Amino acid sequence: MILWIGAISQGLGYAFLALGVYLSFKILNFPDMTVDGSLVTGAAITGILLIKGVHPVWCIFFAVISGSIAGMITGLIHTKLKINPLLSGILMMTGLYSINLHIMGRSNLPLLREKTILTIINDLKLPFSKDISTMILFFILVLLIRFVIVWFLRTDLGLAFRATGDNPEMITAQGVNTDFTKILGLAIANGLVALSGSLITQYQGFADVGMGIGMLVAGIASVVIGETISPKKRINYLVTFVIFGSVIFRLLIALALQAGLNPIDLKLITAIFVLTALALPQIRKVIKPLLNKLSARKI
Repeated sequence: MILWIGAISQGLGYAFLALGVYLSFKILNFPDMTVDGSLVTGAAITGILLIKGVHPVWCIFFAVISGSIAGMITGLIHTKLKINPLLSGILMMTGLYSINLHIMGRSNLPLLREKTILTIINDLKLPFSKDISTMILFFILVLLIRFVIVWFLRTDLGLAFRATGDNPEMITAQGVNTDFTKILGLAIANGLVALSGSLITQYQGFADVGMGIGMLVAGIASVVIGETISPKKRINYLVTFVIFGSVIFRLLIALALQAGLNPIDLKLITAIFVLTALALPQIRKVIKPLLNKLSARKI
């Protein structure tokens, strides 16, 4: 039981990562590799500030700001220096690796004895276990962020933000500065990713410079699962089911580990899953004519 509650808590913690990836990858149509670095930046900022005695809430705030700055710089590299979107993210991610090491001072920061947002919740003596209290806290935070994102995407600025990814030429003709919307979108997306890094660090009890490896793929997997199970393609449904996708993805990982899968193979399995999900439309195009031919022969 504890395994599944822990998986759900992790899924909710990584839901902010999934939402950030959804905003950049799906809404902005921007393959942002910054994610693998900004998640660690959020974790590094949180870890070092906690060690210095800063209140956990302020640690989360500064983590979000640091992630937003990283995303903004990626946007500036792309829009002002005209660098390819993928390369812009790779350059920022590469630079963040060294920056994160400088922030942390070493590759790993243990936080088991530090006061975190979770220890504050536990000190309230709620009628729940530590694991359930963590799950409830993450759920409330995810719910709040979900409503804010849906509200924002329905505003005039949010609609311009969505149109930037769908049809940049059209929205530019309407007088919208697409450079601004891209920079803003990447700042918001990476702020959410850093928020995820901050919460997961406090949940796991450590910050590690390598914890961001493969996080973009994990985020895409959550987005793909969410889009697949969403009954409607309206924005409020998609944002909601991306959160569900993150939880389901972590539950699948927990199930695979319980079934005896070697942890070394998790990244490989995740990559294969995402590849299959993304290639599914093309697979259907190939299979459908073959099925039609077979059914015609039987008739």
